[in-house]
Amino acid sequence: MLELTKNSLKERRPDFEKAGIHIPAFDLDAVKAATDAAPRWLHVGVGNLFKAYHAALAQKLLEGGASDTGVIAVVPNDFGSIDSLYRPHDNLILQVVMKADGALLTRVIGSVTDVVGADTANAEAWSKLKAIFAKPSLQIVSLAITEKAYDLKSMDGGIRPELVAELDKGLLPPSHVMLKLCALLYERYTKGAAPLALVSTDNFSHNGDRLKAAVTLAADEWLKRGTVDQGFIDYLNDVKKLSFPLSMIDKITPYPSQKVADSLEGMGLSGMEVKKSPRGSVTAAFVNTEEAEYLVIEDVFPNGRPPLEKAGVYFTTRETVDMVERMKVCTCLNPLHTALAVFGCLLGYTSIAAEMGDQDLSRLVNGIAYNEGMPVVTDPGIIEPEAFVKEVLTVRFPNPNIPDTPQRIATDTSQKLGIRFGETIKLYVKRTELNVDKLVLIPLVLAAWCRYLLGLDDEGGKFDVSPDPLLPVLRESLKGVELGRPETAKDRLRPILSNEKIFAVNLYEVGLAEKVERYFEELLAGKGAVRRTLRKYL
Repeated sequence: MLELTKNSLKERRPDFEKAGIHIPAFDLDAVKAATDAAPRWLHVGVGNLFKAYHAALAQKLLEGGASDTGVIAVVPNDFGSIDSLYRPHDNLILQVVMKADGALLTRVIGSVTDVVGADTANAEAWSKLKAIFAKPSLQIVSLAITEKAYDLKSMDGGIRPELVAELDKGLLPPSHVMLKLCALLYERYTKGAAPLALVSTDNFSHNGDRLKAAVTLAADEWLKRGTVDQGFIDYLNDVKKLSFPLSMIDKITPYPSQKVADSLEGMGLSGMEVKKSPRGSVTAAFVNTEEAEYLVIEDVFPNGRPPLEKAGVYFTTRETVDMVERMKVCTCLNPLHTALAVFGCLLGYTSIAAEMGDQDLSRLVNGIAYNEGMPVVTDPGIIEPEAFVKEVLTVRFPNPNIPDTPQRIATDTSQKLGIRFGETIKLYVKRTELNVDKLVLIPLVLAAWCRYLLGLDDEGGKFDVSPDPLLPVLRESLKGVELGRPETAKDRLRPILSNEKIFAVNLYEVGLAEKVERYFEELLAGKGAVRRTLRKYL
C-alpha cells in the first residue's frame, strides 16, 4: 500500500504516478527550510476549505516557480488533529477533485510546511507562534474559521460574559481565537511593528471589516484595562501598517466522503479513513472538492504579498470585491444553499445534488435566484452574475459526485440569514422601483427555517437540528408550538422575526413578518404541509 508520507513519495514515486496521483514537483525539504527562515504566509484554520483551496494555491505558486516558500497552518482549537491528521502524513494533504462526469483528479499537496496549534496552554507551541508573528518577512495572515468565531458579543449587544472574564486576565493565555489573534498582533507590535495584511476568507459579507472590528474591540477592551498601550491601538488602525482586505471566496468543500475514501483505498493508498473528531468535525487525510473555485481579494497589502494572481486569484478594488461578494453571498449561491438546506432537512434529503433533481426544490432556488435576487444584483465586471448562477444551478449543485448535505449547510444558519437574505430585503425596501411586498420565496424560506427549528420533518418524524449558537434561545421561543396545531404559533415568532441580529432587519418594521408568520402557520398544518405549502407558492 502507498502511504501519504515524504518517504513514500521519494521511494515509490513511480507507483504514485502509475496510480494517477500527481505528486509535488518541488523539493519539500527546501521549501520547508525557506519557509522556516522567512515565512510569508500563515493561515489560521485547517478545515476542508483550507486543504482544498488555500494550500492548493500555495502549491500552484511553488510548482510554477512563482514562490519558494509554502504556508504555515495554524490550528485554532482542535489541537488533537495535529497528531491525528497532520503529523502521521508529514503535513501532506491529498486533494481529490470530483468532476461531474465521475472522474476523480488526485494530487498530493505539499505546500504546508508546518502545522502549529494556537494552544496557549502549550508554552512551546505558543512561543513558536509568537516568534512567527514577529518575523518581518510575514506578509499575510489569512483565516477560514467560520462566521461565529468573529462574534464577541451576546444577543443584547454587550461583550459575552465569558469573554469579559478572559479579557480581565490580560495577556495571560486567551482561549477565544480573536483574543489569540489580538495577542499575537501585540507581539508583532512590540517586536518592531512590521506591516501585515490580515485576510479573512470566511464566507460572509464584509469579512475584512468584521475581522478588524473584532480585533480592535478586543484591543480597546485591553486598553481600558491597561493591558496594552495606545501605540498598539494606533498600529491596528494605521492602514500603512495593517490592512484587513475584503475577500470573496467560493469553493464547495463538503465533508470527506466514504465513497472517495473507498476509491482511494482501491488505488492502493493507506491511511485514508474518514474520522469524526471529539468536537464533532468529520476529517480525513484527504479533502474532496469541486472543480469550480473563485477567490477575489481587495489589493491592499502593506508588506507585499505572494503573487497569487498567478494561481487564479483576482486582486481588485474594494468596491469590486464588495460587488462580487454581494453577488455571490447575497444572491447567486449562498441564499440558494440555505434554501436547499432548510427544505432538504424538512423533506428528508441527505444530498444537495439529489435535491436539485426534485422539481419543486429546483424551481424554488431558480425562483429565488432569477426572480427575487437578480433585480438587486450589481454586475461586478470581473464575474458575470447570470453566468455564475447558471454554473451554480446547472453544474455545481447538481454534481452527483459532490457528497454535500443539507445538514452540513444548515449549520449556524442563524449567523447567515442576515447576509444571505437580509441584504436583499434591505435593497427591496430602499429602492423605489422595487416592492418588498412582492417577495414570496425569500419569506417562505425564512418561515421554513422557523419550522425547521422544531426538529420535525414533513411527516412528523424527529431529526437532529444542525448545530447553531442561538439554538437554545430560538427553541425556547418556539416552546409550545405543535405540528398540526397552527394556532399554537400565535405570537411565538415575534422575538425571532424582530431580531435584527439574525435578519439584519426587523421583519416587522419592513413589512415581511406577518407574511412569514402566515407561511409558518401553513407549514405547521400537519403532515405533508411543507410540500403542499412549497408547491402553493412556487
